[in-house]
Amino acid sequence: MTTPKETLRLLPDEAPLEMPVQRLHGSAPGSIEVETQPPGMLVKRLLLIALTAVLGLAASSELRFTFSRDGLDLFEVLLLLFFVPLFSWIAFGFVNSAIGFAKLISGEHPGFSAIPSPASTLRHRTAVLMPVYNESVEATFGRARAMARSIHEAGGGDWIDFFVLSDSNELHGKRELAVWREVAAEAPIPVYYRRREKNIARKPGNIAEWVRRFGAAYECMLVLDADSVMSGDAIVGMAAIMEERPSIGLLQTVPMIINARTLFQRWMRFASEAYGPIASAGLLWWSGSEANFWGHNAIVRTRAFAESCGLPELPGKGPFSGHIMSHDMLESALLRRRGWAVHMVMIGGSYEEYPPTIVDHAIRDRRWMQGNLQHLRLLGTSGLHWTSRLHLLIGASAYLTSPGWLLLLIVAIAQAMGGAGEGLASVAPPSVLWLTVLLLFGPKAMGLIWILADKGRRRAFGGPLAVLRSVAVDVPLAMLFAPIAMVTQTKALLGMLLGISTGWHTQAREARRIPLREIIPDLREHLALGLIFAATAWVDPVLALWLSPLTLGLLLSPWVVSMTSDGGRTGRREGKGLFAVPDPDITLPSEAGGGEPDPRNDISTDRLALASLSGSNLEAIAGAAGEKVRSPGK
Repeated sequence: MTTPKETLRLLPDEAPLEMPVQRLHGSAPGSIEVETQPPGMLVKRLLLIALTAVLGLAASSELRFTFSRDGLDLFEVLLLLFFVPLFSWIAFGFVNSAIGFAKLISGEHPGFSAIPSPASTLRHRTAVLMPVYNESVEATFGRARAMARSIHEAGGGDWIDFFVLSDSNELHGKRELAVWREVAAEAPIPVYYRRREKNIARKPGNIAEWVRRFGAAYECMLVLDADSVMSGDAIVGMAAIMEERPSIGLLQTVPMIINARTLFQRWMRFASEAYGPIASAGLLWWSGSEANFWGHNAIVRTRAFAESCGLPELPGKGPFSGHIMSHDMLESALLRRRGWAVHMVMIGGSYEEYPPTIVDHAIRDRRWMQGNLQHLRLLGTSGLHWTSRLHLLIGASAYLTSPGWLLLLIVAIAQAMGGAGEGLASVAPPSVLWLTVLLLFGPKAMGLIWILADKGRRRAFGGPLAVLRSVAVDVPLAMLFAPIAMVTQTKALLGMLLGISTGWHTQAREARRIPLREIIPDLREHLALGLIFAATAWVDPVLALWLSPLTLGLLLSPWVVSMTSDGGRTGRREGKGLFAVPDPDITLPSEAGGGEPDPRNDISTDRLALASLSGSNLEAIAGAAGEKVRSPGK
């Protein structure tokens, strides 16, 4: 079905919906819904915290007893002050992954499942929103074209409209408008386009403007990023869940990486598919109805969002004031504050792209750091559920661990150079060392066991030898990358503390090989710190041996950045050779052959069987709404 160009409409009739700005402090709004939390969540969360505390206290107590044999000096006190929270952080990640592993390996959680998509149950309209900001016009509308067709094939064409919401500049907007006319003319569902003249409040301002103009016409809105792709079955299935579960305000998927061309992208995609499911299953287990919003690949009840999530500006000056950058995590907390359930589901058909190089990853990470550290100002927001506060704290503290580890290392080096007793490396008990190794590499081992335990998964990842080969390359790459990220994040944090804002720039998505001579000037701090770590061999050879993995990563950082930015042969065949992963439910021509995405790409939905989401996914959702899980078609 096509639409004659002369009848094309840029936008539908307006249907205004009030979206008041929320008060973050003072009296909190009352809950508007009945209790939506699944049973037993408090016990699960206390167990998670208790296991983390046991591991953290075990290691820190062992270290403190060792230090205390001849009394604690200043250096040892500082080492303990840094060690306890840092070790507890990695213990938390290990416990979360261990719980997820237990749920997956036992079959209690189905993992990434196909989602039932009964289009016949739809009764209200849903809008798919794709905000863009000076993105590749061909790639953006190629995704829009593909998703529109897939939605139609899934039976959702009568209930789902697609919006491209542009914040691009005027010149870019003219190109977008021209391509939109072609896409909208042939799309089997309505595809609309709107460009704002002023990019006010970035993406949250873009979404809020749409809600205030058109929100009353749509029961739900499915929010994407410019690099997001979702199958029609996934979109229709999520809309169907929202129809049947009226207490849900937001349903967040766990997107997998697609269109990986460079070695870095393929490596990150393998890590997300091999180790990510156990972490996601653990997160789903304890989050319950207080899950997170990641800003994309999620469906939101429009009325709930409008009445709960109007964001104010943070007062003051500097990078942590003004518009809230990491808006999504706060929006999920505000939805829960009003009584709406916020759930996460692991389903097939939800994808996003990943930055092509370590440099592009660092640029995005710096923006995320600024937004997440803003959350420290939001922990005292009135009326939030304590689990929502925990999510905000976890998001912020994730960006404090890198400078924390660096400070701990600096104290250890200063202790060795000052000759203040035996150094950390010399006195640290072997039990603490081996426990640290277990916590750091345990999730990778669990992910490997999970893959090898099932014949279908082994085959999807290229076979047992391919899996073992990929893990064997992943582990040293991760060890080399860790100190690079540590210094990069610390450098970014120092810049923010000096009042330097990240601003908001278009994210690079195209693959490009970064030559060594180009990257070395940007890694001066990494190389200098690597030389300092190497020089500790003259002062404390044992400490230098401990630091050797970090030293190697820092001194090789230009080579690691350049080598992983290469596409070459690694980007030509999906699912073949090193870092092979299961074939995606979505096929893009650019993945098979590289180069620019074909704007006429399509989504294959043949592999998405209508299977029931048994186990934790729908059980948690149904428990939140007080309803029984119904099989598709019943």
